[in-house]
Amino acid sequence: MEEKKYQASDYKSDQYVRWCPGCGDHAILNVLHKAMAELGIAPENIAVISGIGCSSRLPYYMNTYGFHTIHGRAAAIATGFKVARPDMTVWQISGDGDGLAIGGNHFIHAVRRNVNLNMVLLNNRIYGLTKGQYSPTSERGFVSKSSPYGTTEDPFIPAELVFGARGTFFARSLDVELKTSQEVLVAAARHKGASVVEMLQNCVIFNHGIYSFVSDKELRADHTIHLRHGEKMLFGKDNEKGLVQDGFGLKAVVVGQDGYTIDDVLTHDAHSQSNFLHQQLAMMDGKSLPLAIGVIRDVDAPSYEEEVDKQTQKVSAAKPYSTLREMVLAGETWEVK
Repeated sequence: MEEKKYQASDYKSDQYVRWCPGCGDHAILNVLHKAMAELGIAPENIAVISGIGCSSRLPYYMNTYGFHTIHGRAAAIATGFKVARPDMTVWQISGDGDGLAIGGNHFIHAVRRNVNLNMVLLNNRIYGLTKGQYSPTSERGFVSKSSPYGTTEDPFIPAELVFGARGTFFARSLDVELKTSQEVLVAAARHKGASVVEMLQNCVIFNHGIYSFVSDKELRADHTIHLRHGEKMLFGKDNEKGLVQDGFGLKAVVVGQDGYTIDDVLTHDAHSQSNFLHQQLAMMDGKSLPLAIGVIRDVDAPSYEEEVDKQTQKVSAAKPYSTLREMVLAGETWEVK
């Protein structure tokens, strides 16, 4: 029997997409449909699970199984679903508020356990659904409805949380980088274990232009670097710039100037077990050093649901019963007449 070839349209529901015109969520939804088609997994073998927020409406727009859960609990529910149904492909959709504030604890533990989830974090640095309060990723001094004089706290950087929880996969893209977004979503799905994809997304109503310093077309080449495993870390309009080691840190140089050659430019190793360089790359902010997009870390480790399944099978094999009834009747019993 010939294997069915899926199209992006096979993953689209018939629901009207209720996001603001110009919202970055539209682009992310579009590339997710395309990524699923590239992966070729049947819609009935996929579940999309979300929390609460603008981004968490996404399951309505998928022709798959879906669950619009409660605030901050997407990772917990997705974990339970994956353990119960390890055969299903599970996508978890969260925003920076839903995923890193009330849902922060569930997020880091799903990463720590290495549950085989595709976790997509849509980061617009604002609470959009509740009309413009600052979020856990808003920068210090950010003025919003809930911080009229500016925030007095430093933000979470999602990559730091992932590496702190010993994450095995981290990637990043911009909502305007459609090709890169599809590339990292496909890589996330092919990774066995918890994969986190941070999507930097524009909110046209409450935080418009927050990423313009890296997303604007005329600035993007000089302020972002697309990392690919096994390739030199080059960026710039003509790939004339590169990243080199500078003591324990990184430095951007122009190849051919100040004695630097292509041989000095670092080669990206996404599969290195050490996350030291991965974290340095992920922490680059697009200002003093280019913002890293693409797959930054992708390493192998046992996945949680597989280890649970192995343990269950091992314990069950050693027991003289396989059902609750058999267990109840396995010991001393008596009959009341």
